[in-house]
Amino acid sequence: MRANALCLAYFVAAIALLAACGTGGTTGGSGTAPPASPSARWWVPAPGSSFQYDLSQAGLPSPGASIEDIDWEATTASEVATLHAAGAHAVCYVDAGSYENWRPDAASFPAVVLGNTYAGYPNERWLDIRRIDLLAPIMDARIATCQAKGFDGVEFDNVDGYDNNTGFPLTLQDDETYLANLAAFAHANGLAVGLKNAPEMLPAMASTVDFAINESCWAQGWCAQDAPLRAQHKFIVDVEYDDVTSAAQFTSAFCPAAAALGDTTILKHPTLDAWILTCP
Repeated sequence: MRANALCLAYFVAAIALLAACGTGGTTGGSGTAPPASPSARWWVPAPGSSFQYDLSQAGLPSPGASIEDIDWEATTASEVATLHAAGAHAVCYVDAGSYENWRPDAASFPAVVLGNTYAGYPNERWLDIRRIDLLAPIMDARIATCQAKGFDGVEFDNVDGYDNNTGFPLTLQDDETYLANLAAFAHANGLAVGLKNAPEMLPAMASTVDFAINESCWAQGWCAQDAPLRAQHKFIVDVEYDDVTSAAQFTSAFCPAAAALGDTTILKHPTLDAWILTCP
């Protein structure tokens, strides 16, 4: 962990605040969602909750799922309030492991933390997540924006640099340290924390994160690796994509397999627009 004295002092303070807050708060996938508060325990999603994943930035999808994962920047406080009024909880999507050149805070990223282009996404570059001293202020500001808009949780995407060609010699422990830092600040601000993919982290991070989002784990055969989270009865959603998985395969094979593990599973377009297929 590379950090200056100020960053380290902050991290210790955040951990202390976490200890004071306890290990979590209200569970459940439905009911009126309370706004997050820095002094409140955070919401924890219940296993089996329904889930919608829409990062298209084309406007808020019609409320229908008990948990809706939407973009931190494109979503307004009014839209989050609309979800709460419908009895849903809102998860704030934050790309924590890669740089997106269209974001309003893009100029805040120093060149030294920018690595290789993310394969398939020419406007994104991997980040040197070892530089917590440089990245924490940027990510903490995003998390604070999620909290101010009333989100209930936050999803940290692309924290699996250890398993990708980032341009930096990142290790699993580097990413675990980075996620622990982000989670401390999110929890201190009353937000649940979701792990995106990266099941190799779970032996160390299962008690830190509150839920998991797996992409294509049934198509790729690794869903069972989330066993440490299931042992703690935490919410897991498996997101499959229709460019690889047909609706028939999803319904006949993946839905029963997910149900046997207690997971929620959905089928989406790769563009992550409002379209969704849920299990019967």
